[in-house]
Formats: sequence, C-alpha cells, structure tokens
Amino acid sequence: MKMMIINETTCAGHLNGTIVKGIAGFYYVKSGVAVYRCKARGIFKQRDIKPAVGDEVTIEVIPDNDDSVITDIKERKNSFIRPFVANVDCFAVVTAALKPAPVLPVIDRFLVMAEKAETDIVICINKCDLAENADDRKNKSGRKAAENIEILKETYGPLYPVVCIDSVNETGFDELRRVIKGKKTALAGPSGVGKSTILNRLIPHAEAETGKISEKSQRGKHTTRHSELFTIDEEDGTMIFDTPGFTSFDVLEADEDELQHFFPETAARLGTCRYSDCRHMAEPGCSVRAALENNEISRSRYDSYISMMDEIKRSKQY
Repeated sequence: MKMMIINETTCAGHLNGTIVKGIAGFYYVKSGVAVYRCKARGIFKQRDIKPAVGDEVTIEVIPDNDDSVITDIKERKNSFIRPFVANVDCFAVVTAALKPAPVLPVIDRFLVMAEKAETDIVICINKCDLAENADDRKNKSGRKAAENIEILKETYGPLYPVVCIDSVNETGFDELRRVIKGKKTALAGPSGVGKSTILNRLIPHAEAETGKISEKSQRGKHTTRHSELFTIDEEDGTMIFDTPGFTSFDVLEADEDELQHFFPETAARLGTCRYSDCRHMAEPGCSVRAALENNEISRSRYDSYISMMDEIKRSKQY
C-alpha cells in the first residue's frame, strides 16, 4: 500500500506516529497510513535533542499549514549513532554462504551489538544458491558454500533463529517475514553480503525509488544516502530500516563486566563458576571453560569472547 504524504492539513489535533525519514530539516512521521511532513519544536534543539528515524513521537497538526510540528519524543528503547536510528526491535545479522566467505568473529561483533541493545536477533545466511549442486566434485565453490552453511547453522542455530536466503530462487523470504513480523528490523552485516538484495525483496517499492538514482550515479542498484523506515505490512506493523550503516561495530562500547552478558553461552552460566567475579578466561572452577571442554559451547564463539575481552582490556591501558 502506497502511503499518502500530507503537506497541507485542514484539521487541527495531536497524533501519535513514527518518524520514517528525516532529510533537510524535515521529519516525515507515519500515523496510520498517512505520512506528515513535520518540523521539530525549537525546544529540542535547545536541549540538544535530535529526532531520529524510528522515534515514536506526538505531532501537532496545524490547520492550513504546510507542515506539522513534532511536540514530543517518547522514551527510546535503544538508539544508535551510526546510523542515527532508534527503537530497533530486531537485528537481522546478514552473512553470505560465500563471496564473501563468512567471518565468524565479525558476525559475533554484530551479535554483541544487538545483545547490548536488547533486541531480538535472527541470522540470515544469504547467497545460499551458491551451494546448489554441492555434490558435484567439480563444483568446489558449491561444496565450500554448503560447508559454510553447515558451520553457521551449527555455531548459531542453538542460539538464534537461522534463515537461509536464496535470492536467485527467492526462497527463505517467507520464513524471514515470519521471524520479523510485527517488529522494526534493521539489517546488519559487512559489505558485500547482500543486505540490499534482501531489503529490495522485502520492500520492492524501495528498489523502485532508488533505481533511478542508481542508474544516474552508477553506484549500484541500491545506494542508501539516508536512513528510512519502510512498512512491510500495514496490518501487523512490520517495518524495516533502510540505512547506510550497521556495517561495523566497535566492541569497546562494552566493558569487561558486561561483555559476558552479551554472549548467551556465558550469560546462561552466570553464578555457576567457583568465583563470583569469574570472567571465564583462565580462572579455576570456571563453568564456561568446562562447557567448552565438553563441547557444549562453540570454540569459535569462545575465542571471539576472549578476543573481545582482550581488546577491551588493551583499551584501558591508554
């Protein structure tokens, strides 16, 4: 359903809505199926508060005025600086079966970001079509893609929903829609894994809007210049962020004491080690290391945890 952008209003009142786009000092607020072009009250600038895409707001609709006014910004459940968005309900962490090959420590950094923000998480393995005909001995890349898919499922399947996406044959999208139903979801992952392809399958009207720009600028089919929040389903409120960011994450935003809370494997074992301040590195009586030795948790996940902990420790030396 195409949304109706209202510039001129004929009735006064206050409405609640969601900021779906901010550009050139204007904020576009979706309330129902209508979108209102708004300015923010001056008090926000005085208090150094900037509205973000994803913010839940109250707007005042002023009769015979081109623009409405944002009068209140509701408390955010989370917010991010790069890109500047708020109230993410779910992160779809995207990796590829191949081209580029998945790098587990990179995926783990995105997962820590999502855990810290207290969002739901789904792992999307894109380019699963590359694993077709993996049984063919001559198809080395197909075998490698299939092997990578199995590693990803084994590593993350016990922790999060894992969805295999085949954009060529258009499979996996219905499952992904079920997982993100009713949520505001953001795609996160390194460059080249196909986030734009997934986005354009979920919201084809976004591809139409960016296609003309792409042909002119030669920057690819989907080049995001600003953050925008698209509606996938009006009835259940499913929305997805189209952003120019979420391609990297600075783990130093976490600290030593809280990092263990952002790995489900270690969080599930809090309070079960011999020492209450155990950080699961080399302490005796560590239940996490015992679980590792018993193959109850992934070696690559544990190595990522140790690597991030060392990184945080090194940062405190300077």
